[in-house]
Amino acid sequence: MNIAYLLLGSNEGDRAAALASARAAIALATGNILAASAVYETASWGKTDLPPHLNQALKIATALSAQDLLHCLQQIENSLGRVRQEKWGLRVIDIDIIFYNEDIIDSIALKIPHPYFAQRRFVLTPLAEIAPDFSDPLSKQTVGQILAQCADPLPVQRLD
Repeated sequence: MNIAYLLLGSNEGDRAAALASARAAIALATGNILAASAVYETASWGKTDLPPHLNQALKIATALSAQDLLHCLQQIENSLGRVRQEKWGLRVIDIDIIFYNEDIIDSIALKIPHPYFAQRRFVLTPLAEIAPDFSDPLSKQTVGQILAQCADPLPVQRLD
């Protein structure tokens, strides 16, 4: 069984419902959700004139390969109404693979660890909640250590 860490995000429509629908679809199609962070609200990163995102990190167990997991997650995004029009634009749902086991994958279609995770507080904060001691296979630092060094100034607010 493979362990993957995912980040869910939404900044369009009913954001909380989109995260809930994504969690349900992920559990049904990819394997078991072993842990889920709280939901966090963050300002838009990369394109600052957009509505805030809701984000949540998941730890899943899956029998799927990394490439098959990516394909499955893209199908889930599409089924929930994701339209890819502009980089960092509005999105009903976005599901990123942050880590897959301790693998390093560098292909055109898939890069693991996610290439920008260490620069984004909105990824690191929920990820650190469920996996503070997981080590990035590239830097060999834990998620908690990377979060402590993260220079991203955008606030990340936990929702109750």
